[in-house]
Amino acid sequence: MATRRMALAWIALIGGSAILWAATRSFAQEQAPTRRDFTITARKYAFSPNRIEVRQGDIVRITLQTEDIAHSFTIDEYRIAKRAAPGQPVTFEFRADQPGTFRIYCNLKQDDGCKDMVGELIVR
Repeated sequence: MATRRMALAWIALIGGSAILWAATRSFAQEQAPTRRDFTITARKYAFSPNRIEVRQGDIVRITLQTEDIAHSFTIDEYRIAKRAAPGQPVTFEFRADQPGTFRIYCNLKQDDGCKDMVGELIVR
């Protein structure tokens, strides 16, 4: 009798573990990273759009293009500093793995207005 109860307890434990494993696996698959594509245009002296919102874990793909002079797209916390020249867009990707609001700016010093080029990346 005790052996039978013990066997039933093991079956219940194994069955419950299998259900939990399946549910966790399903949840992880639903939460797979999403690729988010953005085209950012830099021109004297602004980014358009100047605000990017993504979810934590997303793969962010940026195409930076400029219409006038060379500009950069810099986010210090993500160690990103990409430069584009007129007619030479640059495309890059990163994983938004840090939640928060991060400053985007142009780090070039060729024109005084570059220091006024700011935007923000919001990772929820």
